[in-house]
Amino acid sequence: MRRYETIVIVRPGAGDTEFSAVSDKVTGTIEGFGGSIVRTDRWGLKKLAYPINKETQGDFLYVEYAGLPDGVKEMERLIRIDDRVLKFMTVKTQEVFTPDAPKPEGYVEPETSSVIEDDEASE
Repeated sequence: MRRYETIVIVRPGAGDTEFSAVSDKVTGTIEGFGGSIVRTDRWGLKKLAYPINKETQGDFLYVEYAGLPDGVKEMERLIRIDDRVLKFMTVKTQEVFTPDAPKPEGYVEPETSSVIEDDEASE
């Protein structure tokens, strides 16, 4: 299996039920082809850098997963024909996914990134 990241931009007027339907479609397809979901995040409503189909905002979904290339192809095919999706992008991050592999030197997990507190910044 390989490790992938997919970002999906959903129409802002789709609503929570439509957004969760798109999310379920993505995760269900990956798991249906023998993959495993590592993490899903809803980044929320963001302003787009340029209008896409006359939309200036989009609701972002981030999915990190391990899967087979056939599962990724099918998931992208289903997203491509879904009218609720403005854009998507999939990136392969590891050729061979090993969940217990050591992290590269200098790697910082997104959830645990350190933030400089105001007291430290003023010193």
